[in-house]
Amino acid sequence: MAVEPPSPADMRRDYTERAPLLEGSLAANWADQFADWFAGATAYGLPEPNAMILATADAAGRPSARTVLLKGYDSDGFVFFTNYTSRKGGELAVNPYASLVFPWFPMQRQVIVGGPVERVSRAETEEYFASRPRGSQLGAWASPQSRVLPGRDAVDAGLAEAVERFGDGPVPAPPHWGGLRVRPETVEFWQGRSNRLHDRLRFRRTGPDDWVVERLAP
Repeated sequence: MAVEPPSPADMRRDYTERAPLLEGSLAANWADQFADWFAGATAYGLPEPNAMILATADAAGRPSARTVLLKGYDSDGFVFFTNYTSRKGGELAVNPYASLVFPWFPMQRQVIVGGPVERVSRAETEEYFASRPRGSQLGAWASPQSRVLPGRDAVDAGLAEAVERFGDGPVPAPPHWGGLRVRPETVEFWQGRSNRLHDRLRFRRTGPDDWVVERLAP
């Protein structure tokens, strides 16, 4: 007999375990605050704390979202790597703005980022690509990411072709593959609180080097 699935409407969890997020406890800038929370998420033992939801939209404004991995961050923004001809790559080419969400739910925390997107330098792409496992390097050549395929055999055939192409030699970064940087205009730090009255503090850019901190209603 099939098990009756639970009703999502009946699933409730009150957030009562964490300290409040108050203006006086924030770091001086969003990058230092993110570094503090990211270190906390890592120390907490979250699986892949660098996993983030990336939302993009096409030229008509139709959104799409997926999970990617953060590979670097500093005061300039958040960096990830991808196939530029993938769905997200194509959407960012025509609509170069994105949102990121770090869903650190076990800690009752989220970080939500919004801003324009730009390519990193080719040197930065090549440096990172050289650090990847060889299988991942070959995979970047093997897969026409986001394209419709006739079956799994096409994936395996693409990998076999890449293995034959490069043999035992070095695998260079594909010209269609590289890094993208989200330059934040807003960075929101979300801390769960009881009764759904969560703390939401947002850094918002007001000039090239100027930011304000705003509290948002939960």
